[in-house]
Amino acid sequence: MIEVRKAERGDAQTILRFICELADYEKAADEVVATVQTIEQSLFGPDAVAHAVICTRDGATIGFAVYFFNYSTWLGKRGLFLEDLYVNPSHRGSGAGKELLSHLAGIAVSHGCERFEWNVLTWNEPAIAFYDSSGAIAQSEWVGYRISGEALSALARGD
Repeated sequence: MIEVRKAERGDAQTILRFICELADYEKAADEVVATVQTIEQSLFGPDAVAHAVICTRDGATIGFAVYFFNYSTWLGKRGLFLEDLYVNPSHRGSGAGKELLSHLAGIAVSHGCERFEWNVLTWNEPAIAFYDSSGAIAQSEWVGYRISGEALSALARGD
């Protein structure tokens, strides 16, 4: 039986393991700098703005998702943004990913969200097929931007 529950501080090590597995799959393992302590603080600390859920099957932890609430000025309402969703490869195709998405959709609806959004790497065809099968629609007219590291610091300084 597949179940999804709210993550707890004691899940931080498992969440980090899943983050590392996901990063390895996405060919970005060297980019992970998170630690158990940073996960505890960022997901379970007093100033946490992100949340996590854990997916289990017959008592074994097989996946997770991290999400946060964002805001649409055009709608004047909040939305739910899925930062990461991961299911252990040996459990893919079991319905765990759909159960995670369904659970998050329920959270979005219960919080009055008008949107549930996420990003997927263009080369990740299995994920794209999975998301397409859920009824999601790719937003190809938007281009994501990111600034980090020294460029972020320079911009903050006005350089």
